[in-house]
Amino acid sequence: MSLYVKNLDYQIGNDQILKQISLEIRDGEFVGLVGPNGCGKSTLLKHIYRTYKPKGGTIFLDGKDITEFSAKKMAGELAVMAQENQLEFDFTVRDMVMFGRYAHKKFLEGDTAKDRELCEQCLREVGLTGYENRSYLSLSGGEKQRVLLARVLMQESRYIVLDEPTNHLDVSYQYQIMDILRGQNVTVFSSIHDLNLAALYCDRILFLYQGKIVDSGTPEAVLTQENIRKYFGIEAQITKNDVTGKIQIYYLPGWVRKKACK
Repeated sequence: MSLYVKNLDYQIGNDQILKQISLEIRDGEFVGLVGPNGCGKSTLLKHIYRTYKPKGGTIFLDGKDITEFSAKKMAGELAVMAQENQLEFDFTVRDMVMFGRYAHKKFLEGDTAKDRELCEQCLREVGLTGYENRSYLSLSGGEKQRVLLARVLMQESRYIVLDEPTNHLDVSYQYQIMDILRGQNVTVFSSIHDLNLAALYCDRILFLYQGKIVDSGTPEAVLTQENIRKYFGIEAQITKNDVTGKIQIYYLPGWVRKKACK
């Protein structure tokens, strides 16, 4: 079982945003998508969760073309946490999380005792117990992110696709969110801004640059000084953390480099 993208192109006017993207996310993997701003990360993910309409024969879930899935079938297979979540109408936190049960319900079916219990569990996991009756629009950016993650968990889908899930979160909640995702028995594909988070939690990294996948592999193989210098334009020092056993990236600002040259 896998999520498979084959030769995906995307163009706006004369600008080629994605160029022959091919990738495979295998069952049970936690895969991170990294790259500088504007490289096409969100555009790629939007094709996978169909905010942008992919061409037939380019994106497959378990060998099935996603363009043939109904909206309900897609929601049952793949849960999404996107960057943009603009609402015209306000809802309570409980209602926002309950929307995650859409794929599991028949037409006009109400919430069950299992749904309510699962909602409480998901809110507890993201640290929002007691927020059930709060207005979603009244929450801070970080609180909204955690509500959206709870909604993703409510879907109980086999695949989770996320676009910068730790945006707007303080350090403790960044790691809490990644711990929660890592602990799910699902396949995760997420764009990640923080390379140290990607190194710590991902099984595999895809490096996107100017609409192309320029490298892929383990965090140790992909998050190198050479790649960081070439694609982010900054020098870095990379060591192995004795506690986690994972690589740790230290960025070297200009004044450090100038000092080292004296």
